[in-house]
Amino acid sequence: MDDTEILVLDDSSHPSTNCEQVPLTELGSGDTTVSITVVGASGDLAKKKIFPALFALFYEDCLPENFVVFGYSRTKLSDEELRNMISTTLTCRIDKRENCDAKMEHFLERCFYHSGQYNSEDDFAELDYKLKEKEGCRVSNRLFYLSIPPNIFVDVVRCASLKASSTSGWTRVIVEKPFGRDLESSSELTRSLKKYLTEEQIFRIDHYLGKELVENLSVLRFSNLVFEPLWSRNYIRNVQFIFSEDFGTEGRGGYFDHYGIIRDIMQNHLLQILALFAMETPVSLDAEDIRNEKVKVLRSMRPLQLEDVVLGQYKGHSKGAKSYPAYTDDPTVPNGSITPTFSAAALFIDNARWDGVPFLMKAGKALHTKRAEIRVQFRHVPGNLYKRNFGTDMDKATNELVLRLQPDEAIYLKINNKVPGLGMRLDRSDLNLLYKAKYRGEIPDAYERLLLDAIEGERRLFIRSDELDAAWALFTPLLKELEEKKIAPELYPYGSRGPVGAHYLAAKHNVRWGDLSGDD
Repeated sequence: MDDTEILVLDDSSHPSTNCEQVPLTELGSGDTTVSITVVGASGDLAKKKIFPALFALFYEDCLPENFVVFGYSRTKLSDEELRNMISTTLTCRIDKRENCDAKMEHFLERCFYHSGQYNSEDDFAELDYKLKEKEGCRVSNRLFYLSIPPNIFVDVVRCASLKASSTSGWTRVIVEKPFGRDLESSSELTRSLKKYLTEEQIFRIDHYLGKELVENLSVLRFSNLVFEPLWSRNYIRNVQFIFSEDFGTEGRGGYFDHYGIIRDIMQNHLLQILALFAMETPVSLDAEDIRNEKVKVLRSMRPLQLEDVVLGQYKGHSKGAKSYPAYTDDPTVPNGSITPTFSAAALFIDNARWDGVPFLMKAGKALHTKRAEIRVQFRHVPGNLYKRNFGTDMDKATNELVLRLQPDEAIYLKINNKVPGLGMRLDRSDLNLLYKAKYRGEIPDAYERLLLDAIEGERRLFIRSDELDAAWALFTPLLKELEEKKIAPELYPYGSRGPVGAHYLAAKHNVRWGDLSGDD
């Protein structure tokens, strides 16, 4: 169904507006307008990510000619107070062109605020009245961004759908993770949302799918002949998806303790990237064709076994004069919590392309470095003529493709090379594409790409409901087993490389973690 055909009938309780009497001199003269309502506008995500992303899109002239932005939350604010609040986080970081201040002023003039309860249809009817004032007689398209806790998603969707949907254009809703905490709660959330919205109206956002290197993953594979023939069990020995942060929960422990690192990072960010990496060539770049292939990968995955998972939790650590707290020292974390802040897992895809290839995931907080990367380790060269030059450690002779998502985005390929000189000494070198060296412009934030896609109706980087079900079906049995058996995590020092168990897990599958080799 085309998105523009999804209309929600007007409700007679809406206050009437006379569009002829509402001057919209600040908007353009086009026939359509886009109204973006940020629900939860006073929260950190809205202030630090959503409003700056919208301004960056405006700064680059990517937003439609006619648009307005509304903030909605329970906090009592005036339009001017909202503008003052968000102006502190807006930057002209893209470049240093002139007119930045003027652009910022013009953007803020399009920003308005409405205070209301999240479960009040009357408050959303008042929001609808204000939106209609700004939209005038134009065809109105409306985007709602739910930057709120998941327990109030359904209330907001109900009220917005019944009282503040567009009656002439499209209505779309962006939903932030977490999408439940297991298969049952996720399915229930989907069922509840679909009482008021169609699947085509729901945009489940995972900001990692908007990162530049994740976008480039398919380009790298499908548009370069040198890679696509190698993308299988015949040449790839293992694939690693690594996420690490060099800080702890820092006051977010209450939220984090309810979910843990597996739900927070592995079940969504890393699994989504794995599905993109491993999928078959889609019929086209159409969103449904790509998402169909991702679902096939997820449904082909072997059930996760407890013996293929390692859990960790960071403990206090002193380094010189500085002391680092343990996870359980966070006052928002319950005493004696066994929620993991680190996990490593070995996953397998039981299909013809990937049979027997270990896909290793590793995610953790309070580690020695901040990074997110994909590492593809290729098989050894059969009958390698130069094996004696590498000694007994043939892993040093293995080619490795690395896509570094953050920080300092890069793609590099580790190859073997002769060191110049009279002897035959081999060295492992990098063919390196460092983005900041090659491309002068700053890379857009993931939220910019995803917001623009939602406005344009491009669903390729958003998660479909059957994708979500398949992802939860893989992890839910493991999560239930961990909670039922109360598996205690292995402790690791704050700022270390994680628990020792992760090394044993890799060794069990004849793998060495690529990020620990010391030559990056």
